[in-house]
Amino acid sequence: GARQQTELCNESLMLEKLPACGKSFEKMMKKVDSKKWCNLTEFIMYYDNFTQCTEREANNASCFWPNPLAEGFITGIHKQFFSNCTSEKVHWEDPPDEILITLILIPVMLTCAMITLVVWCSKRSDIL
Repeated sequence: GARQQTELCNESLMLEKLPACGKSFEKMMKKVDSKKWCNLTEFIMYYDNFTQCTEREANNASCFWPNPLAEGFITGIHKQFFSNCTSEKVHWEDPPDEILITLILIPVMLTCAMITLVVWCSKRSDIL
């Protein structure tokens, strides 16, 4: 059979080429208002080009993609552009006491009523 030649990953070549992908992405992101950087639909094509570029450069250097070095580079780009894109935490509050007491008492009262009904019916099984 044919013997497949395996090449070692040239990490230094990959790390030399990846910044060009970052520069290209940065140039494209300048077209997007920085207030819209957290909205993926505004720059999805640019990000796709960036991802393809990093993958191509990793493959050209005979490296797998993603790999720890490429991921580190991509993470750096994420920190540069998307560090302020944290999801907003919803602040939950308890309802007012009147509503909370009602929401607690209704199931408690229904449970007590059902227990009373079952006990009453079991004592009067001769009539039913």
